[in-house]
Amino acid sequence: MVQFLSRPKLISLTGMAAFALLSFTANAQQVVSLQQAVDSTIKNNLTIKQAKITEDLASEDYQQSKYNLLPSLSANPQGGYYFGKSQIAGAFAYSTSALNINGSASLNLVLFQGGQLRNQILQNKLTLDVDKTATAKVKNDLLLNVVTDYLTILTDQDLVVAAKQQIDLAKITLDRAQKNFDAGNATKADLAQAQAQVETAELNLINDQNQVDLAILVLKQYMEMDPNKKIVIERPDISRLTDIKTIFDATEVIKTAFLVNPDIKLAELQQQTYDQAIKIAKGNYYPILSLYGGLGTSYSNQAATYGSTLIGTTPIGVVDGTSTKVLGPLYQTTTSPIGFGTQLSNNFNQFFGLNLQIPIFNRFTARTSVRKAKLNYEYAELNTALAKNTLSKTIIQAVLDLQAADKSYQSSRRTFESNKEALNVTKQRFDAGLVNTLDYNTALTNYNKSQNDMIEAQYQVIFRSKVIDYYIGNPITL
Repeated sequence: MVQFLSRPKLISLTGMAAFALLSFTANAQQVVSLQQAVDSTIKNNLTIKQAKITEDLASEDYQQSKYNLLPSLSANPQGGYYFGKSQIAGAFAYSTSALNINGSASLNLVLFQGGQLRNQILQNKLTLDVDKTATAKVKNDLLLNVVTDYLTILTDQDLVVAAKQQIDLAKITLDRAQKNFDAGNATKADLAQAQAQVETAELNLINDQNQVDLAILVLKQYMEMDPNKKIVIERPDISRLTDIKTIFDATEVIKTAFLVNPDIKLAELQQQTYDQAIKIAKGNYYPILSLYGGLGTSYSNQAATYGSTLIGTTPIGVVDGTSTKVLGPLYQTTTSPIGFGTQLSNNFNQFFGLNLQIPIFNRFTARTSVRKAKLNYEYAELNTALAKNTLSKTIIQAVLDLQAADKSYQSSRRTFESNKEALNVTKQRFDAGLVNTLDYNTALTNYNKSQNDMIEAQYQVIFRSKVIDYYIGNPITL
């Protein structure tokens, strides 16, 4: 466990002054806390929205694969005017022209397809889980990026405060050097050196402030915020971060990460997806059995009923050897169009049956599909192993980085305290005229550098600890 020292009083006073000034100007600016930055990123980030759309597409595919178990039903009405020798709909007769109208409806239900429909459902469900995990991974990665950038902003802001303090110290030194030069107790070189110290401190302030502005711009990009919008970063209570765990068992961290890390879960789900693809491909070896049925009817404007009426007699011959006529009946043929409804009723027909499709030779496409599916599964299996190896190496490195950051902080803290004490002693001797300006500036430079190193090392410990939290699934907060 590492205990962070409180800032020197000068830093605290300057920091409080800067914070008070920020609070005063924040009325016209938006104050953004870490939680607000995280929430805004999750809500607005375009990468997350893209991942969510991909997830929704997979959800539609999953639903459709379940709907494929239902029968298909279709209707096929048609009508047309035919010229030339055309068959009259619903009759074994022909006409030179006819208006024929036909209507049919059919139903088809797959009873067996080598288990492909069921396996497709399972595969699409796994694909949906893959996309959900991918969305979670995008969110987690962005969350870590937001926290990292937030810590960068806090680090750079502290460096800005320290840079302002260093400018104040450099100006005090320049003022003292100017008075000594005016009194003839210092050379022109001493005065120039003190002036250079001020210029260096002011350049450091410009660079540190630029780093703050860049880090804030990156945070705005994560949140999809207008880059011109003015925001103020809310500073967390650093005292709550004084108890940071720095000792972790890499083996235990890896074991936990394998269970919760989205990279591993994503690789394993993709592997299961390809396993289902093998079963789907094997379904091509089996026959397809389906049930079909339907009904239909027809109408033609040429369809009619035919009849005859006795209207008299007509000679059909004479009696042999005489002139007596033989008379036969005379009929008149009549036609009557068949009504629309009657034709639909008379021509109504129904059918049902079973259809069996047996694959005999399909140019080895089924075998090729199975072999490719198995190769894809082996590839996914290797991806899972690689993902675990990569995560293991990354976690071991992260644990070592945290331990190194802790040691670096402890060392930089001791160095800062030593340089702080050295600067106090050198200042007293400088005021007494026992050391020259070069010695004092050297002590001041060492103090400034050690102060910056301690600030950066402190936040490095916090950041490295949050990285471990990320891998073991702990909430990343400040």
